[in-house]
Amino acid sequence: MKRHYAEEWTKWRVLVSEQTQSGQSVAAFCRDRGLRDGLFYDWKKRFREVVGEKFVEVEVATPGEPVPVTPGYGMAIELRLNKGRSLVIEPGFDASHLRALLAVLESGA
Repeated sequence: MKRHYAEEWTKWRVLVSEQTQSGQSVAAFCRDRGLRDGLFYDWKKRFREVVGEKFVEVEVATPGEPVPVTPGYGMAIELRLNKGRSLVIEPGFDASHLRALLAVLESGA
């Protein structure tokens, strides 16, 4: 039962993220995907209540500090997280995957 809920949570988090990025209204987005807009709003509200407003400290790298660069791409962005973890994000990344990963990391997993 717990696994099913986690799968639903992930599915709806991705859908809410896609709708936000699409620029479409909720009604249009749901109509295009055959979703009930009332159910969509319910999930959107759940995420808003769970996430709330959170701030993340951002540090600017000092000049001369190496920044990872992938050949053929522009400059990468490195996010340094708690517990010595970091993420290197290169141009062209999938924003919905990044959001899902950050949600997992913020939950303490």
